[in-house]
Amino acid sequence: MTERSNLQIEELPGHDTPESWKRRLHTLAYAPLKTATAHSPHTKERLKIDSEKLNQAYSYCSAITAEHSKTFYLASRLLPKEKQRAAQALYAFCRISDDLVDLENDKSPDEKLEAWRSKALNDGIDTDNLVALAWSDTRFHYQIPIEYSHQLIDGIEQDIRTTRYTSFDDLAVYAYGVASTVGIMAMHIIGYTAIEAIDYAVKLGIALQLTNILWDVGEDWRRGRLYLPLDELTTFGITEADIAMGYIGERWRYLMQHQIARNRKLYAEALPGIAYLHNDGRFSIAAAAELYRAILSDIEAHNYDVYNRRSYVSKRGKLMRLPGIWWRSRYGYRLKPKLS
Repeated sequence: MTERSNLQIEELPGHDTPESWKRRLHTLAYAPLKTATAHSPHTKERLKIDSEKLNQAYSYCSAITAEHSKTFYLASRLLPKEKQRAAQALYAFCRISDDLVDLENDKSPDEKLEAWRSKALNDGIDTDNLVALAWSDTRFHYQIPIEYSHQLIDGIEQDIRTTRYTSFDDLAVYAYGVASTVGIMAMHIIGYTAIEAIDYAVKLGIALQLTNILWDVGEDWRRGRLYLPLDELTTFGITEADIAMGYIGERWRYLMQHQIARNRKLYAEALPGIAYLHNDGRFSIAAAAELYRAILSDIEAHNYDVYNRRSYVSKRGKLMRLPGIWWRSRYGYRLKPKLS
Protein backbone atom coordinates (compact mmCIF):
# COMPACT_ATOMS: atom_id res chain seq x y z
CA MET A 1 0.00 0.00 0.00
CA THR A 2 1.30 3.42 -0.92
CA GLU A 3 2.34 5.62 1.98
CA ARG A 4 1.42 9.31 1.76
CA SER A 5 3.48 12.25 2.93
CA ASN A 6 2.76 13.32 6.50
CA LEU A 7 4.14 16.81 5.95
CA GLN A 8 1.83 19.07 4.01
CA ILE A 9 2.83 22.54 2.86
CA GLU A 10 -0.23 24.21 4.38
CA GLU A 11 0.68 22.84 7.83
CA LEU A 12 4.02 24.64 7.95
CA PRO A 13 4.41 27.75 10.14
CA GLY A 14 3.87 31.13 8.53
CA HIS A 15 6.75 33.27 7.31
CA ASP A 16 7.27 36.16 9.69
CA THR A 17 10.96 36.97 9.25
CA PRO A 18 13.20 37.48 6.20
CA GLU A 19 14.20 34.19 4.54
CA SER A 20 12.07 32.14 6.89
CA TRP A 21 11.76 29.70 3.97
CA LYS A 22 15.12 28.29 5.09
CA ARG A 23 13.63 27.13 8.40
CA ARG A 24 10.58 25.70 6.67
CA LEU A 25 12.61 23.75 4.17
CA HIS A 26 15.01 22.50 6.84
CA THR A 27 12.01 20.86 8.52
CA LEU A 28 10.88 19.22 5.29
CA ALA A 29 14.35 18.05 4.27
CA TYR A 30 15.35 16.39 7.53
CA ALA A 31 12.02 14.84 8.53
CA PRO A 32 12.34 11.77 6.25
CA LEU A 33 15.68 10.87 7.81
CA LYS A 34 14.14 10.88 11.29
CA THR A 35 10.91 9.05 10.58
CA ALA A 36 11.36 6.80 7.56
CA THR A 37 13.42 4.01 6.14
CA ALA A 38 13.92 3.55 2.43
CA HIS A 39 10.55 1.70 2.16
CA SER A 40 12.08 -0.06 -0.81
CA PRO A 41 11.31 -3.52 -2.15
CA HIS A 42 12.62 -6.43 -0.14
CA THR A 43 15.94 -7.94 -1.14
CA LYS A 44 14.37 -11.25 -2.14
CA GLU A 45 11.92 -9.50 -4.45
CA ARG A 46 14.74 -7.50 -6.00
CA LEU A 47 16.78 -10.61 -6.63
CA LYS A 48 13.86 -12.11 -8.54
CA ILE A 49 13.91 -9.35 -11.15
CA ASP A 50 15.01 -10.61 -14.51
CA SER A 51 18.33 -8.89 -15.27
CA GLU A 52 17.41 -8.44 -18.93
CA LYS A 53 14.17 -6.70 -17.97
CA LEU A 54 16.03 -4.49 -15.50
CA ASN A 55 18.60 -3.51 -18.13
CA GLN A 56 15.73 -2.70 -20.47
CA ALA A 57 14.18 -0.49 -17.78
CA TYR A 58 17.38 1.45 -17.21
CA SER A 59 17.96 1.85 -20.96
CA TYR A 60 14.47 3.29 -21.31
CA CYS A 61 15.18 5.79 -18.52
CA SER A 62 18.39 6.77 -20.29
CA ALA A 63 16.45 7.42 -23.51
CA ILE A 64 13.94 9.61 -21.65
CA THR A 65 16.78 11.61 -20.09
CA ALA A 66 18.57 12.10 -23.40
CA GLU A 67 15.37 13.27 -25.09
CA HIS A 68 14.16 15.74 -22.47
CA SER A 69 17.25 17.24 -20.81
CA LYS A 70 20.54 17.56 -22.64
CA THR A 71 22.18 19.20 -19.62
CA PHE A 72 21.11 16.52 -17.13
CA TYR A 73 22.00 13.77 -19.59
CA LEU A 74 25.49 15.22 -20.09
CA ALA A 75 25.97 15.59 -16.33
CA SER A 76 24.77 12.04 -15.63
CA ARG A 77 27.22 10.67 -18.20
CA LEU A 78 30.05 11.98 -16.03
CA LEU A 79 29.13 9.46 -13.30
CA PRO A 80 30.36 5.85 -13.01
CA LYS A 81 28.10 3.47 -14.93
CA GLU A 82 25.98 2.23 -12.01
CA LYS A 83 25.39 5.71 -10.59
CA GLN A 84 24.76 7.01 -14.12
CA ARG A 85 21.93 4.52 -14.56
CA ALA A 86 20.49 5.41 -11.17
CA ALA A 87 20.60 9.15 -11.89
CA GLN A 88 18.80 8.60 -15.18
CA ALA A 89 16.17 6.49 -13.41
CA LEU A 90 15.68 9.40 -11.00
CA TYR A 91 15.28 11.82 -13.91
CA ALA A 92 12.79 9.54 -15.68
CA PHE A 93 10.71 9.17 -12.51
CA CYS A 94 10.61 12.96 -12.15
CA ARG A 95 9.87 13.49 -15.86
CA ILE A 96 6.96 11.06 -15.90
CA SER A 97 5.56 12.59 -12.69
CA ASP A 98 5.77 16.12 -14.07
CA ASP A 99 4.32 15.24 -17.47
CA LEU A 100 1.17 13.86 -15.85
CA VAL A 101 0.22 17.41 -14.86
CA ASP A 102 1.14 19.04 -18.17
CA LEU A 103 -0.10 16.48 -20.70
CA GLU A 104 -3.74 16.09 -21.60
CA ASN A 105 -5.65 12.81 -21.49
CA ASP A 106 -8.97 11.45 -20.31
CA LYS A 107 -8.10 11.47 -16.59
CA SER A 108 -7.81 14.45 -14.26
CA PRO A 109 -4.24 15.38 -13.21
CA ASP A 110 -5.03 14.41 -9.60
CA GLU A 111 -6.15 10.95 -10.65
CA LYS A 112 -3.16 10.47 -12.91
CA LEU A 113 -0.69 11.47 -10.22
CA GLU A 114 -2.28 9.29 -7.56
CA ALA A 115 -2.32 6.30 -9.90
CA TRP A 116 1.36 6.92 -10.69
CA ARG A 117 2.18 7.36 -6.99
CA SER A 118 0.61 3.99 -6.24
CA LYS A 119 2.41 2.30 -9.13
CA ALA A 120 5.88 3.78 -8.61
CA LEU A 121 6.06 4.03 -4.82
CA ASN A 122 4.41 0.90 -3.50
CA ASP A 123 6.36 -1.57 -1.37
CA GLY A 124 6.57 -4.15 -4.12
CA ILE A 125 8.04 -4.02 -7.60
CA ASP A 126 5.92 -3.16 -10.63
CA THR A 127 7.62 -4.98 -13.48
CA ASP A 128 5.02 -3.82 -16.00
CA ASN A 129 6.23 -0.21 -15.95
CA LEU A 130 9.87 0.25 -16.92
CA VAL A 131 10.37 3.59 -15.16
CA ALA A 132 8.71 2.37 -11.95
CA LEU A 133 10.86 -0.76 -12.11
CA ALA A 134 14.14 1.14 -12.53
CA TRP A 135 13.21 3.66 -9.85
CA SER A 136 12.21 0.94 -7.36
CA ASP A 137 15.53 -0.80 -7.95
CA THR A 138 17.43 2.47 -7.53
CA ARG A 139 15.59 3.37 -4.33
CA PHE A 140 16.41 0.01 -2.83
CA HIS A 141 20.04 -0.06 -3.91
CA TYR A 142 20.85 3.44 -2.63
CA GLN A 143 18.48 3.33 0.35
CA ILE A 144 16.70 6.54 -0.64
CA PRO A 145 13.93 7.34 1.87
CA ILE A 146 10.65 7.06 0.02
CA GLU A 147 9.33 10.22 1.66
CA TYR A 148 11.39 12.35 -0.74
CA SER A 149 9.58 10.75 -3.70
CA HIS A 150 6.26 11.56 -2.04
CA GLN A 151 7.36 15.14 -1.42
CA LEU A 152 8.24 15.46 -5.10
CA ILE A 153 4.78 14.28 -6.19
CA ASP A 154 3.18 16.55 -3.56
CA GLY A 155 5.09 19.47 -5.08
CA ILE A 156 3.99 18.56 -8.59
CA GLU A 157 0.40 18.29 -7.37
CA GLN A 158 0.69 21.88 -6.22
CA ASP A 159 0.87 22.92 -9.88
CA ILE A 160 -2.70 21.66 -10.28
CA ARG A 161 -4.19 24.01 -7.69
CA THR A 162 -1.68 26.88 -7.43
CA THR A 163 -0.84 29.13 -10.36
CA ARG A 164 0.42 32.21 -8.46
CA TYR A 165 2.80 32.76 -5.53
CA THR A 166 2.42 35.72 -3.21
CA SER A 167 6.03 35.85 -2.02
CA PHE A 168 9.41 34.25 -2.49
CA ASP A 169 8.89 32.33 0.76
CA ASP A 170 5.90 30.59 -0.80
CA LEU A 171 7.73 30.00 -4.08
CA ALA A 172 10.71 28.49 -2.23
CA VAL A 173 8.48 25.85 -0.61
CA TYR A 174 7.14 24.89 -4.04
CA ALA A 175 10.68 24.80 -5.48
CA TYR A 176 11.76 22.53 -2.65
CA GLY A 177 9.04 20.04 -3.55
CA VAL A 178 9.79 19.86 -7.26
CA ALA A 179 13.57 20.39 -7.26
CA SER A 180 15.34 20.21 -3.88
CA THR A 181 13.88 16.76 -3.32
CA VAL A 182 15.55 15.69 -6.56
CA GLY A 183 18.88 17.04 -5.32
CA ILE A 184 18.58 15.17 -2.03
CA MET A 185 17.75 11.92 -3.82
CA ALA A 186 20.68 12.47 -6.19
CA MET A 187 22.86 13.05 -3.14
CA HIS A 188 21.95 9.59 -1.88
CA ILE A 189 22.92 8.08 -5.24
CA ILE A 190 26.27 9.86 -5.41
CA GLY A 191 27.12 9.39 -1.74
CA TYR A 192 28.02 12.02 0.84
CA THR A 193 30.31 12.36 3.84
CA ALA A 194 28.15 14.42 6.21
CA ILE A 195 24.45 14.99 6.71
CA GLU A 196 24.98 18.75 6.31
CA ALA A 197 25.15 18.07 2.57
CA ILE A 198 21.35 18.22 2.64
CA ASP A 199 21.39 21.96 3.37
CA TYR A 200 23.43 22.58 0.24
CA ALA A 201 21.29 20.23 -1.85
CA VAL A 202 18.19 22.16 -0.79
CA LYS A 203 19.70 25.48 -1.89
CA LEU A 204 20.97 24.06 -5.17
CA GLY A 205 17.51 22.70 -5.92
CA ILE A 206 15.99 26.13 -5.31
CA ALA A 207 18.62 27.74 -7.56
CA LEU A 208 18.01 25.27 -10.40
CA GLN A 209 14.25 25.67 -10.19
CA LEU A 210 14.52 29.47 -10.20
CA THR A 211 16.58 29.25 -13.39
CA ASN A 212 13.83 27.11 -14.92
CA ILE A 213 11.26 29.69 -13.88
CA LEU A 214 13.23 32.63 -15.27
CA TRP A 215 13.86 31.12 -18.70
CA ASP A 216 10.27 29.89 -19.02
CA VAL A 217 8.15 32.93 -18.13
CA GLY A 218 6.49 33.06 -21.54
CA GLU A 219 5.70 29.34 -21.79
CA ASP A 220 4.41 29.21 -18.22
CA TRP A 221 2.18 32.22 -18.89
CA ARG A 222 0.67 30.52 -21.92
CA ARG A 223 -0.16 27.58 -19.64
CA GLY A 224 -1.88 29.88 -17.17
CA ARG A 225 0.93 29.93 -14.61
CA LEU A 226 3.03 32.75 -13.21
CA TYR A 227 5.78 31.80 -10.79
CA LEU A 228 7.44 35.18 -10.22
CA PRO A 229 6.46 36.37 -6.70
CA LEU A 230 3.51 38.74 -6.91
CA ASP A 231 4.82 41.06 -4.19
CA GLU A 232 8.03 41.53 -6.17
CA LEU A 233 6.11 42.24 -9.38
CA THR A 234 4.31 44.98 -7.47
CA THR A 235 7.57 46.37 -6.07
CA PHE A 236 8.99 46.75 -9.57
CA GLY A 237 5.75 48.03 -11.08
CA ILE A 238 5.06 44.99 -13.26
CA THR A 239 1.47 43.89 -13.89
CA GLU A 240 0.14 40.68 -15.35
CA ALA A 241 -0.99 42.76 -18.33
CA ASP A 242 2.68 43.63 -18.92
CA ILE A 243 3.59 39.96 -18.98
CA ALA A 244 0.65 39.13 -21.25
CA MET A 245 1.94 41.64 -23.80
CA GLY A 246 5.57 40.51 -23.44
CA TYR A 247 6.73 43.84 -22.01
CA ILE A 248 10.49 44.34 -22.01
CA GLY A 249 11.37 47.75 -20.66
CA GLU A 250 13.19 49.39 -17.79
CA ARG A 251 10.86 48.08 -15.07
CA TRP A 252 11.10 44.53 -16.43
CA ARG A 253 14.89 44.69 -16.67
CA TYR A 254 15.15 45.85 -13.06
CA LEU A 255 12.89 43.01 -11.95
CA MET A 256 14.90 40.42 -13.88
CA GLN A 257 18.20 41.80 -12.58
CA HIS A 258 16.87 41.34 -9.06
CA GLN A 259 15.75 37.76 -9.80
CA ILE A 260 19.06 36.83 -11.43
CA ALA A 261 21.13 38.36 -8.60
CA ARG A 262 19.25 36.27 -6.03
CA ASN A 263 19.56 33.19 -8.24
CA ARG A 264 23.34 33.62 -8.51
CA LYS A 265 23.61 34.13 -4.75
CA LEU A 266 21.85 30.80 -4.19
CA TYR A 267 24.24 29.05 -6.58
CA ALA A 268 27.20 30.63 -4.76
CA GLU A 269 25.89 29.42 -1.41
CA ALA A 270 25.07 25.93 -2.70
CA LEU A 271 28.16 25.01 -4.72
CA PRO A 272 30.60 24.64 -1.79
CA GLY A 273 28.45 21.69 -0.68
CA ILE A 274 29.93 19.69 -3.56
CA ALA A 275 32.89 19.11 -1.23
CA TYR A 276 30.61 16.86 0.85
CA LEU A 277 29.96 14.50 -2.09
CA HIS A 278 31.93 11.40 -2.96
CA ASN A 279 34.75 12.10 -5.39
CA ASP A 280 33.26 10.18 -8.31
CA GLY A 281 30.12 12.35 -8.33
CA ARG A 282 31.44 15.86 -7.78
CA PHE A 283 32.15 16.64 -11.43
CA SER A 284 28.65 15.58 -12.47
CA ILE A 285 26.84 17.76 -9.94
CA ALA A 286 29.18 20.70 -10.55
CA ALA A 287 28.54 20.41 -14.29
CA ALA A 288 24.75 20.35 -13.88
CA ALA A 289 24.87 23.35 -11.54
CA GLU A 290 27.32 25.51 -13.45
CA LEU A 291 25.82 24.83 -16.87
CA TYR A 292 22.40 25.80 -15.55
CA ARG A 293 23.85 28.90 -13.91
CA ALA A 294 25.33 29.90 -17.29
CA ILE A 295 21.79 30.15 -18.66
CA LEU A 296 21.38 33.32 -16.59
CA SER A 297 24.08 35.01 -18.68
CA ASP A 298 22.22 34.02 -21.85
CA ILE A 299 19.05 35.65 -20.47
CA GLU A 300 21.03 38.84 -19.88
CA ALA A 301 22.65 38.68 -23.31
CA HIS A 302 19.20 38.65 -24.95
CA ASN A 303 17.84 41.67 -23.10
CA TYR A 304 15.80 39.59 -20.64
CA ASP A 305 13.44 38.37 -23.37
CA VAL A 306 12.05 35.23 -21.76
CA TYR A 307 8.74 35.49 -23.61
CA ASN A 308 9.74 34.59 -27.15
CA ARG A 309 12.77 32.34 -26.67
CA ARG A 310 14.08 29.80 -24.17
CA SER A 311 17.60 30.64 -23.06
CA TYR A 312 20.22 27.92 -23.29
CA VAL A 313 23.92 27.14 -23.43
CA SER A 314 25.07 25.71 -26.75
CA LYS A 315 26.77 22.34 -27.00
CA ARG A 316 30.04 24.10 -27.82
CA GLY A 317 29.55 26.40 -24.84
CA LYS A 318 29.03 23.43 -22.55
CA LEU A 319 32.11 21.61 -23.80
CA MET A 320 34.25 24.74 -23.41
CA ARG A 321 33.15 25.10 -19.79
CA LEU A 322 33.72 21.49 -18.75
CA PRO A 323 37.52 21.65 -18.12
CA GLY A 324 37.12 24.59 -15.73
CA ILE A 325 34.18 22.91 -14.02
CA TRP A 326 36.24 19.74 -13.60
CA TRP A 327 39.06 21.69 -11.93
CA ARG A 328 36.69 23.46 -9.56
CA SER A 329 34.93 20.21 -8.70
CA ARG A 330 38.29 18.79 -7.61
CA TYR A 331 40.04 21.77 -6.07
CA GLY A 332 37.83 24.85 -6.13
CA TYR A 333 34.96 24.07 -3.76
CA ARG A 334 35.96 24.30 -0.12
CA LEU A 335 33.77 24.34 2.95
CA LYS A 336 34.46 27.08 5.46
CA PRO A 337 35.46 25.72 8.89
CA LYS A 338 32.71 25.88 11.48
CA LEU A 339 33.09 28.53 14.12
CA SER A 340 33.24 27.22 17.67
